[in-house]
Amino acid sequence: MSDATASDRLRVVVAAPLAPELCDLLVAREPRIDLVVDQTLLPPMRHPADFSGDPSFRRTPEQQAAYEALIDSAEALYGIPDVDPAALARTVRANPALRWVHTMAAGGGGQVRAAQLTDDELRRVTFTTSAGVHGDALAEFAVFGVFAGAKHLPRLQRQQREREWSGRWVMSQVADQTVLVLGLGGIGQAVARQLAALGTTVIGTSRSGASVPGVSRVIHPDDVAEVLPEVDAVVATLPGTDATHHLVGRDFFAALRPGATLVNVGRGTVIDEAALLEALDAGTVGFAALDVFEVEPLPSDSPLWSHPDVLVSPHTAALDAREDGRIAELFADNATRLLDGTPQRNVVDTIEFY
Repeated sequence: MSDATASDRLRVVVAAPLAPELCDLLVAREPRIDLVVDQTLLPPMRHPADFSGDPSFRRTPEQQAAYEALIDSAEALYGIPDVDPAALARTVRANPALRWVHTMAAGGGGQVRAAQLTDDELRRVTFTTSAGVHGDALAEFAVFGVFAGAKHLPRLQRQQREREWSGRWVMSQVADQTVLVLGLGGIGQAVARQLAALGTTVIGTSRSGASVPGVSRVIHPDDVAEVLPEVDAVVATLPGTDATHHLVGRDFFAALRPGATLVNVGRGTVIDEAALLEALDAGTVGFAALDVFEVEPLPSDSPLWSHPDVLVSPHTAALDAREDGRIAELFADNATRLLDGTPQRNVVDTIEFY
C-alpha cells in the first residue's frame, strides 16, 4: 500500500453509481476534491447501494472509451469500475497517477485480490473498503437470527402452516444465553454491543486479544474449540480469507453444544456448507440464519433452500436506505486524511486481502 503524503488537491473520478446530492456532499465535506462525474456513463441504480446498477445498461463503444478516459485521469476512484476486477487491473495499469481506490463493499479486499495486481501495483495504489458502514444493519440481522433460534421459529412456522395447536414448550431466553461472535471487527463489535444490551453473555474471538465493549471474554481464534461446548449460538462476522476458509466445519460442529444456533453475516466461505447440512440433520445445529453463502446466488438445487431449520437471506441484510450516504461520508473523511498526509481508514491488507 502507498504511504500517505500531503497534497493540495485530489482529482476524484466517480466510477460507480452515485446520486447527484451525494456528489455534492463529497465536495462539501472535502472542498479540496476536484470531483469528476458523468452520470450518463454510469448505470442507473435499482435500489440503495446498487453499485453494479441495472444489468441491462450498456455503453456504446464511444461511451466506453469516454468512461475509460475519465477513470484513467483519476488520482482517486470512487468505486471499482463496473465492480469488475479485470476493469480494475486495466485501470491501475493504464493510469500511473492513480493513488487510491475506494471499494463499495465491506469485503472489497476480495475484489482487489481478484484483480491479480503485481506487488509493485499494490504498493503504488492504496485500496480502502466500506467496512463498518454496514455494522448496525448486520448486527440487527444477527440478533434476529439468535432470537429466531431461541424462540424456535421453524417449529412455529411449521405448526402455523399445518394449523397445529400443540402442547406448550419451553423457549430459551436470549438474556440467559451465551453467544460466540467469530471476529470482533466493526461488524462483530456491533453484534456484541446489541447482544450485550439484551443481557446476553458474549464471547468473542480476536487475534489481538484487545478488550471490546459488551464482550465478557476475548479468546484467540486458535482456542475456539474450548468454548464451543458452552455456547448457545454462534455469529460469524469474519471476512473471506485463506485463514477463515471453512473455519466453521466438521471439527467445529463436533465440539459445538447440540442444538446451537448459527448465524452468518460475514462471508459464505467461512462455513463448510456440506458440514453444516450434516450438523443440521444431526441436530448439532438447531437453526441456521444465513445471509451469505459459498456460491452466490445460492444455486437452486442447494439443499439449504428447503431445509426446515435454515433461514435463507439473499445477501441483503446489510442493505438500508442510508448506506450510500454513509459510504460517501467515509470516502470524504478518507480523502481529507489522504490530503493531510494522515493514515486512511479501512486500508486493505494486501497480504490477506481484508
